[in-house]
Amino acid sequence: MSAEPQQSHNYSYQEAVMSLLVNGGNAKSSAMAAITAAKSNDFETAKAKLAEADKYLKEAHDQETALLTAEASGEEVDISLLMIHGQDHLMTAITFRDLAQEIVDLYQRLAKDDK
Repeated sequence: MSAEPQQSHNYSYQEAVMSLLVNGGNAKSSAMAAITAAKSNDFETAKAKLAEADKYLKEAHDQETALLTAEASGEEVDISLLMIHGQDHLMTAITFRDLAQEIVDLYQRLAKDDK
């Protein structure tokens, strides 16, 4: 851990960490919206919301990869409580998105069986 990160490094680091938080949270919200839509038999919206969640997850993953690449290249990457929280947000969002797909699929199967 570096005690005095450079200004440009600090800015990009904070930007990456905030991307984990914001995009992770947005992905989870979109996945929840997909479940809500599927519950109302609105499967087109559910599909769109899952795709939206994927977009947010990709953005967060890209930032995470940039941090990992920097560290693998020998740069010192600060580990902060905010970074840990951001990583936790991302991992929870990924799990939630995967489960949302399963729930949407179940609602779709139930709607098909009701016909």
